[in-house]
Amino acid sequence: MSKTLKIYSWNVNGIRAVVRKGAIQEFMEKHQPDILCLQETKAQQGQAVIDFPGYEEFWNSAERPGYSGTAIFTKIKPLRIINGFPEDFAKKYNFIDHKTVDTAKEGRVMAAEFEKFWLVTVYTINAKDDLSRLPLKYEHWDPAFLAYVRELEESKPVIFCGDLNVAHTEDDLANPKPNRGKKGFTEEERKGFQNMIDAGFIDTFRMFKQGNGFYTWWSNFANSRARNVGWRIDYFVASGSLKDKIKEAAIHADVLGSDHCPISITLDV
Repeated sequence: MSKTLKIYSWNVNGIRAVVRKGAIQEFMEKHQPDILCLQETKAQQGQAVIDFPGYEEFWNSAERPGYSGTAIFTKIKPLRIINGFPEDFAKKYNFIDHKTVDTAKEGRVMAAEFEKFWLVTVYTINAKDDLSRLPLKYEHWDPAFLAYVRELEESKPVIFCGDLNVAHTEDDLANPKPNRGKKGFTEEERKGFQNMIDAGFIDTFRMFKQGNGFYTWWSNFANSRARNVGWRIDYFVASGSLKDKIKEAAIHADVLGSDHCPISITLDV
């Protein structure tokens, strides 16, 4: 007998801020996700005063205070949690950027193993306005992450979600032409995403909706969100073998509290 799971992902851009605003409490009460993956928590566990009855919390915080970080809140107990890339991946792909910052210690990846699938929450590094982190992202991070999820996939199907910091196609941002070659829409970053698709992973939202106008992040400038001048840089991506199990993928643009909005899938397991 199959069971339907509602899995959500949200870059909260500081969990203490969304708690203070009451935004995450309102969201949890209304949507009641079975599993919630968070990115950019910018906190250690316990720094945000939250208690969602029935959920277990797992955190992977950055060593640097108030920066990056991921977390998973789940009603279903995972078989295990893996924080960060395995050590051999970190060594092989070398995540040290030009400022000698080890991006493998920024709390950007967390994998949870469940009975029938792996779930990974990820906060992909940003290429930066001056594209100073683009070589690190394209040559190191993207290949490492793809290799990691493919390795997980050897044992069971994988779903990964979060802020991938790239608009894949021109339909994934409101103004593609002036943004071509800028962070989040460089050829290298787009190719990094395409490599995941070429490896057999599915952009779940595009199973259900095509075209533009569907965005997950908006600049805080120029009233961008009200005008829906945004980017789709948050994704649920799944192993091809799960295609028939994914019944819905949605963007919840009405949920405020962050410059990103939550996204979700409904999965039959």
